[in-house]
Amino acid sequence: MTKINFRFLLFILIIIFCRSPLYVSSQNKIYEPTWESLDSRPTPAWFDSCKYGMKIHWGVFSVPSWAPKGVYAEWYWYNIQDKKDESFLQHTKLYGGDYAYQNFAYQFKAELFDPDAWADLFVRGGIKYVVLTSKHHEGFPLWPSADSWNWNSMDVGPHRDLVKDITDAMRARGMYVGYYFSFYEWFNPLWQNEPERFVKEHMIPQMTDLVLRYHPDMMYGDGEWDHPSDFWKTKEWLAWLFNESPVKDNVVINDRWGNETRSRHGSFYLSEYGKYTGANVQLGIQHIWCETRSLGSSFGYNRNESIDDYQSAEELVHLLVYCVSRGGGLMLNIGPRGDGTIPVIMQERLIQIGDWLEVNGEAIYGTKAWRETNEGNKINYTSKNGDLYVITIGWPGKELALDTPVPSGNTKVSMLGYDGAVNYSVKNGKIYIDVPQLSVDEVPCLYAYTFKITGVK
Repeated sequence: MTKINFRFLLFILIIIFCRSPLYVSSQNKIYEPTWESLDSRPTPAWFDSCKYGMKIHWGVFSVPSWAPKGVYAEWYWYNIQDKKDESFLQHTKLYGGDYAYQNFAYQFKAELFDPDAWADLFVRGGIKYVVLTSKHHEGFPLWPSADSWNWNSMDVGPHRDLVKDITDAMRARGMYVGYYFSFYEWFNPLWQNEPERFVKEHMIPQMTDLVLRYHPDMMYGDGEWDHPSDFWKTKEWLAWLFNESPVKDNVVINDRWGNETRSRHGSFYLSEYGKYTGANVQLGIQHIWCETRSLGSSFGYNRNESIDDYQSAEELVHLLVYCVSRGGGLMLNIGPRGDGTIPVIMQERLIQIGDWLEVNGEAIYGTKAWRETNEGNKINYTSKNGDLYVITIGWPGKELALDTPVPSGNTKVSMLGYDGAVNYSVKNGKIYIDVPQLSVDEVPCLYAYTFKITGVK
């Protein structure tokens, strides 16, 4: 029996054990490999409380780091298969038409990578959790995976366990850590010729190894869209994850575990660039959800993008406010270079958002959607511990009129980041806030402003 087959057999034995009536989980409940049972598991509270996290797309694709504008650069290997595609034409121009993609792995050296510098940047940016692309569709793991010999970050390229380096640095600063994991691999011969064996002998053992080695707080599946969850064996694997794995009590999962699962199953529903759950964003109030997008148009670093392809800090802060006020969260993405450095424009955006959160984080972290999410396009609501936060898009002017909150005799108003008194009046049952008239030097932040109201219904 091969080593891989033995590991899969061990996994199956674990599943059987987890389903045995002799086994009792720490939660006193056994989750069966059915969506009805798996969906009954409460989402660990940490994720919804964080509200704001970071995803990192990093791999061999970070070396060529090129795609036409509006196209994901991490799909470079796939895109250059089409001899008419712009990516192939650019590849031929720079490297020659016969230059194999695998050669980029030797150039993916991460020679300037400093995980502590990354972690310090994320703390300064107000990031509460980090999701690393442990393996994208190119099949190159960022850890020494025994299931991917000579095609991982320890055997070639950086010669480092990048998953461990990043995980240790982030956790040392109090952040949660999760892993993006692609189910399929474009050009793996086993996937191309015997996909069922690929799932049993490669994908499942590799994903299990990731959990057992690094104890993730989140498992983020992807690449699932061509087959249902029964094909991927993900229900059985999730039953093990929730019942027996070392992270069974704390781990959260997204909704990408089969082509029938998006916006239907998972700890949280995921919207990508406003797609999938974006059209039904109100679902997020009943089920935890999160928007994910990059600072530009590509998740992986794209040298072809200019400053006009990046969202401004103002746009990103407004997006964060929009998501949180409607019961969701935001998972922004960055794409480091192949040398391990984070482009300065990405650093700047994260710091600008962090500066805003330093003032207004009280209205974001740990909050819930209020009974009304917004009034028009300018006024957004969040709530926490009985307090109401009113976040205005842009400066509200001299007076801020609120139609929704019902005042009481104990109502008080303050402005986050401003120490002075904030007066208000009540007319016809509505609250009118006298906005402090501040100079440019006195304004506590940019982009959006928060008024905290206590004692309202």
